[in-house]
Amino acid sequence: MRTKTLKKNKINVVTLGCSKNVYDSEVLMGQLKANNKEVVHEEEGNIVVINTCGFIANAKEESVNTILQYVQKKEDGVVDKVFVTGCLSERYKPDLEEEIPDVDQYFGTTELPGLLKALGADYKHELIGERLTTTPKNYAYLKIAEGCDRPCSFCAIPLMRGKHKSTPIEDLVVEAEKLAADGVKELILIAQDLTYYGLDLYKERKLADLLKTLVKVEGIEWIRLHYAFPTGFPMEVLEVMKREPKICNYIDIPLQHIADPILKSMRRGTTKAKTTKLLQEFRTAVPEMAIRTTLIVGYPGETQEDFETLRDWVKEMRFERLGCFTYSHEENTHAYSLEDDVPEEVKMERANEIMEIQSQISWELNQQKIGQEFKIVVDRKEGNYFVGRTEFDSPDVDNEVLIDASKQYLKVGEFATVKIYEAEDFDLYGEIV
Repeated sequence: MRTKTLKKNKINVVTLGCSKNVYDSEVLMGQLKANNKEVVHEEEGNIVVINTCGFIANAKEESVNTILQYVQKKEDGVVDKVFVTGCLSERYKPDLEEEIPDVDQYFGTTELPGLLKALGADYKHELIGERLTTTPKNYAYLKIAEGCDRPCSFCAIPLMRGKHKSTPIEDLVVEAEKLAADGVKELILIAQDLTYYGLDLYKERKLADLLKTLVKVEGIEWIRLHYAFPTGFPMEVLEVMKREPKICNYIDIPLQHIADPILKSMRRGTTKAKTTKLLQEFRTAVPEMAIRTTLIVGYPGETQEDFETLRDWVKEMRFERLGCFTYSHEENTHAYSLEDDVPEEVKMERANEIMEIQSQISWELNQQKIGQEFKIVVDRKEGNYFVGRTEFDSPDVDNEVLIDASKQYLKVGEFATVKIYEAEDFDLYGEIV
């Protein structure tokens, strides 16, 4: 027979999906702490909040499996209550309520006050920028906007996150100052689309102005840009990047594809020629910039010729960082009306081919770094190594610099200068100068 646990209510927040979800979980935890609730992140607790991802098939499957796992724990008497929030819940709430009724309550992406109420807490409007960060202490995500106005055919994000909504510059500065006071040295700017920032609030793109303001925050040493849309990119951002040492020479710009027929069907609002020109302008303006992109293979109607166009272009562009995904056929998106006609094994073959090419490019670019000195930040100690990153690398997705911990000591969260003596596809080995 199931018995209620006797322990004091401890709320465990479980985060799935992208950095935007990490940020949302941190805001939720900050609110709970301000309400004097005991809250932990992915540890044991008798009340569980699962912040789900609903972006593509794999992420949805992981979210559903996690919900089922905690529902079973509830059945076994290990936890008392299970709440579900985030993108999957926003997108499929009626289906989830029917399929997994043992969850206490489901909440969408914009229902934070309702979720807090269910957890016995009040939503505190005055908590601008108050969060419990879950990332290593030296970096934090700064979400500068929510939602997206782009019409990309394959993407379900507008269904889950709504229209683009920028956060005012003054609120972001307050948040950045609080993070800096807590010891954060690197801000990673995130949004569904950084390029669009400010258009809704100020009637013009304001990313450059935001950067000029954020570099003045004391204690912040690096500012990194994630998820910039290529169409309508505000070129003055490059001027600020070039001028301001705090802004990392790095940009994450998801391009998705390059063959014109696919770009048109994807509703990306650009062409191969325009995209290539934009990247050339990036490299002319900031020659040392590391460009990260993500690509999708196996989109409906992608012919072998389309794929070869993409493959040859990847070889030609020599991106510093690149990720490749197979197309996921998502209901209620514009592309869902198209036939998902590229077989799964062909999708996988194409993705693997792109990543093999990128691995070789990355190896060649890394060989050029041997003998050079770089400023790094130390994220963690792992096994016999301190693990750091240069300004050209984002956490979790990019290259890492390994320093032998048996020979040299570094403090996690601190900056150091290292000289590279060995390089692999995605790892560099260095020693402190």
